[in-house]
Amino acid sequence: MFPPLWLVTLCVAPVVSLLVWIRIKGLEYTIVNQRWIFVCLFLLPLSVVYDVLTFVRNWLVFQLNTAPLKHDKRVKEIQKQVLEWRSNGSKKPMCTSRPGYQTVSLRVGKYKKTHHNVHINLVDILGVDTKRRVVRVEPLVSMGQITAMLNPLGWTLPVLPELDVLTVGGMVMGVGIETSSHKFGLFQHTCVAFELVMADGTLVRCSKDEHPDLFHAVPWSYGTLGFLVAAEIQIVPAKKYVKVNFKPAHSMSEVIKVFTEETLKKTGNDFVEGLVYSKDTAVIMTANMTDEVEEQKINDIGKYWKPWFFKHVQQYLTIGEGYEYIPLRHYYHRHTRSIFWELEDIIPFGNNPVFRYLCGWMVPPQISLLKLTQGETIRKLYEQNHVLQDMLVPLNKLPETIECFERETKLYPLWLCPFLLTSLPGMVHPKGNEDEMYVDIGAYGTPKTKNFQFVETTRRLEEFVRSVNGFQMLYADTHMTREEFREMFDHSLYDKLRAKLNCKQAFPEVYDKISRAVRI
Repeated sequence: MFPPLWLVTLCVAPVVSLLVWIRIKGLEYTIVNQRWIFVCLFLLPLSVVYDVLTFVRNWLVFQLNTAPLKHDKRVKEIQKQVLEWRSNGSKKPMCTSRPGYQTVSLRVGKYKKTHHNVHINLVDILGVDTKRRVVRVEPLVSMGQITAMLNPLGWTLPVLPELDVLTVGGMVMGVGIETSSHKFGLFQHTCVAFELVMADGTLVRCSKDEHPDLFHAVPWSYGTLGFLVAAEIQIVPAKKYVKVNFKPAHSMSEVIKVFTEETLKKTGNDFVEGLVYSKDTAVIMTANMTDEVEEQKINDIGKYWKPWFFKHVQQYLTIGEGYEYIPLRHYYHRHTRSIFWELEDIIPFGNNPVFRYLCGWMVPPQISLLKLTQGETIRKLYEQNHVLQDMLVPLNKLPETIECFERETKLYPLWLCPFLLTSLPGMVHPKGNEDEMYVDIGAYGTPKTKNFQFVETTRRLEEFVRSVNGFQMLYADTHMTREEFREMFDHSLYDKLRAKLNCKQAFPEVYDKISRAVRI
């Protein structure tokens, strides 16, 4: 869950005022070149305040069960705003008023300033139905909220993306993936129903049996078919621990062999994940939920003094194959403390034992605060020197894809996460009529290639992914033309519904929201 605007303003305003007051070249240099000082002294404490307030607020709402009644009132307010937009002549397309800094994308979209903003503040879990095995939630509910509520009750989501700040709305309207996706597919494939406020102000519930075309078209639509106000998601029984097996590989052929075999196993392996540390080394992890553990093998990896997960995993390249038991919630959010490995660029000594023991309890800083305070100079530096991409390609194209990333970025670690891509209709599906196993290759950090060119490199990656019938996650920068974008994503059902539901005047197209030209 991201902080509401009033809370961010309350926390950040004094700091911003101070910076304006003492704005000198030396301070600007420090913020740009030694940003860890600003992050450690200001953003980490502010993040702790936010976390405490958020936890107390969510706990009270859940205990008092006030969310369902408030939800109905909030939805009616959204409908009222849409009807007012219509009565005033529908002059500009609509979008949510949620500030761009509250998303995990590095960009802040310009369209927020030119479109009609609709205020949506839907941040609560609405209820759990264990008979139907579903949880009903509002779109700004985070993965951290869900695990904190569901896991103690003995339930979990089939696909639960690992960063605790990711929201249900982002996972539905965009994409969500986890190491269980080789069994269950993407986050969207575990959803039972969506509730949306449409362009005419009506509230519509869609599922595979009720308005099925809309149900299949919502994922990847980025709020361009209607405003998501609730989602029903499958839940499955949970166990207390995850037994994780670590399998090091010391050649790319071995990496591909082990990863493919473990992904395609017919039984076992609740979770499959790979961390590629160089063109010749990787650790493949397989895991299963369990209640039976060996006490001496328990690793509470989520504790603040513990090593960052990707650093902990790397040691298996030296010590060889092994296993351990990780508490379920710690496993789900294993990459949160270090934001995968992005925090290493912000706080280079963040994994040092001294820092972890003294300050690790404040980590990570809120992504929204990092973005809000990054400034134009830092934003441009990220644009020119940083890669943040997830490319989804067929599993049988993994060798060529890793070679492409090595050639274009020389950026490690790379994250490998397999997933079953179903042949259901929508913007993303295999080219044929059969389900197919895909893999997400996540690249996050500063490329090591000489003369890295952000735009040119990204376009070459996009071209390669299109050539193998793959897809690009749209939270990241895309430099495709509209024609190239339509080549990558199937717009047939999307275009049909845009026309049928009178969305063309009410909402921009997906491309017009995610292309770099409108996001910078």
